[in-house]
Amino acid sequence: MSKETEKKLLEKNTNPTSMRILIYDFLEQQQTAVSLTEIENYFDKADRITIYRTLKTFEEKGIVHGIQENNTTRYMLCHDGCSENTHKDRHLHFYCKVCKKTTCKEDFSIPVKEVGYRIDEVRFFAKGICENCLNEGLQ
Repeated sequence: MSKETEKKLLEKNTNPTSMRILIYDFLEQQQTAVSLTEIENYFDKADRITIYRTLKTFEEKGIVHGIQENNTTRYMLCHDGCSENTHKDRHLHFYCKVCKKTTCKEDFSIPVKEVGYRIDEVRFFAKGICENCLNEGLQ
C-alpha cells in the first residue's frame, strides 16, 4: 500500500516521508473524520508536532480537508480533484450529536457554477442524529 500512497503524495507535490505515508494510510482507512488527538492516540510514539505539520501540509496540498466543529478540526481525505489552490469537497459534512462522529454525505452537494470568479473552498455543515444512532434508538 505504501508504494501507491507514495505515488499519490508525489502527484500532489508532497515529499512522501515515512510519517506522511503512515498518516495518509491511516486516514484512508477511516469512515469518519478524525481529530488531531485521535491521530495522535493511534500513533502514540510519534511526535505531536510532526503529526500536526503533516496534516497542515496535507491541507495546503489538497490531500485532506479540515472540518471545523465545536472548536475542533477533524480531517478527511479529499477527492482527487482537490489541489493546492482549490478544495472541491462541495458536499455536506454531517456531525452526529449522539455518537460525536463527522461524516461526508456525498449525496448532498452544492452545485457551483463558476463564471468570472473562482471558488476555492465551500463549507457545508449540519448537526443532527445519524442513521445508526436513530436506528439504535439513541436519540
